[in-house]
Amino acid sequence: MAKSYSYKKRICRFKESGVKYIDYMDEKRLARFLTESGKIIPRRVSGTSTRYQRMLAKAIKRARHLALLPYVSDNPS
Repeated sequence: MAKSYSYKKRICRFKESGVKYIDYMDEKRLARFLTESGKIIPRRVSGTSTRYQRMLAKAIKRARHLALLPYVSDNPS
């Protein structure tokens, strides 16, 4: 007999708040979607929709290029 699991549906934070464009200058918002090591959190974990995940990745990469966000963390692990 197979077990049935129920998962909580993740809602995209950007769709919910009605964001049209993710600004690369908003460091606090972008930092929420990075791990401690500096990797971008995947959309299956964060619940971000495909459209906004692409915009988010582009904004994070732009912020990294301008040294607003680090490429890697300073913590040795």
